[in-house]
Amino acid sequence: MGFIFNLLLVFAAFVFVTSAVFIVKQQSAAIVERFGRFQSIRQSGLQLRIPIVDRIAGRLSLKIQQLDVIVETKTKDDVFVKLKVSVQYMVIKDKVYDAFYKLDYPHDQITSYVFDVVRAEVPKMRLDDVFERKDDIAIAVKSELNDAMINYGYDIIKTLVTDIDPDEQVKQAMNRINASEREKIAAQYEGDAARILIVEKAKAEAESKRLQGQGIADQRREIARGLEESVEVLNKVGINSQEASALIVVTQHYDTLQSIGEETNSNLILLPNSPQAGSDMLNNMVASFTASNQIGEAMKKGRNKKEGGE
Repeated sequence: MGFIFNLLLVFAAFVFVTSAVFIVKQQSAAIVERFGRFQSIRQSGLQLRIPIVDRIAGRLSLKIQQLDVIVETKTKDDVFVKLKVSVQYMVIKDKVYDAFYKLDYPHDQITSYVFDVVRAEVPKMRLDDVFERKDDIAIAVKSELNDAMINYGYDIIKTLVTDIDPDEQVKQAMNRINASEREKIAAQYEGDAARILIVEKAKAEAESKRLQGQGIADQRREIARGLEESVEVLNKVGINSQEASALIVVTQHYDTLQSIGEETNSNLILLPNSPQAGSDMLNNMVASFTASNQIGEAMKKGRNKKEGGE
């Protein structure tokens, strides 16, 4: 009987000791009440309490926590939009009492303030402004939450507008507008490129024509110079200018016939065979001689005039 009593006594002592000892985890706090009234706040580590008299009323995490709040509201240009606001907050270590006893549901309180601020700020903005000024919205939410939640022992670390989701029809319309703008820009670039090609092609053709004309002019100038030199050579051997011109024309005439015969597959050349053919050919050659002589005289006068001016 005494053994059983001693065993019960040991068991009771064990239960007493185990109920008197408790552990508080890192980055957390435990609230201890005595007879239903606040007694103390215990930090991380091994802690003691009086069994039956003291009880752990609750525990609070001192880590940074995040709450995502989705708010649907309307912009100034009557577009319904959903904003996702992420709030990072934590319990202030020195205000664990306020955080535990003054506020039962901090998530609901934070959500209410986020709704209030977002629905006050966004209706003042157009949809494009909401995207551009999302940081301003986040700052306004943080300022409002800090002022309110500091009294409950909570510190608002940061607020972010992490998503802006307009109505589906509005997104489709925006995509169409963006696509149209890009097509317009692409068409402008293509038009500019085509215009540049046309201009450059026209410049190239104009330059080609200019060079071609210059080449023809140089060719004619060299032919005239060659004729002039030939006449001078013939004059030196006692042939007058008219006879020299006739000789050059006849020589070029037969050189041309020979060239035609060499460059074609046929060695047959058709000449006029009418009774007047010989007379016509002679008259044409005389006319050519006269023209050549006139050209030579004109070139000579021009050269003499130029030399006299110099």
